[in-house]
Amino acid sequence: MEEKLTYEAAWSELTAISKEIENETISVDELASKVKRASELIAFCQGRLKATEAEVGKIIDGMENQQKE
Repeated sequence: MEEKLTYEAAWSELTAISKEIENETISVDELASKVKRASELIAFCQGRLKATEAEVGKIIDGMENQQKE
């Protein structure tokens, strides 16, 4: 069973991939797969941030509407 990916785990993996690329410790054979995985992680993190922003916005709107009543 696949473990559910969290934002923190995705960010940590993305950071590790970034460091490997910066330090040139990735072989040419692995580079394409690492870049592909990094793009997947970036998309995941962006999606989580957008969803969280929308949720927080709804909560704040709800709080503001309660204060007006």
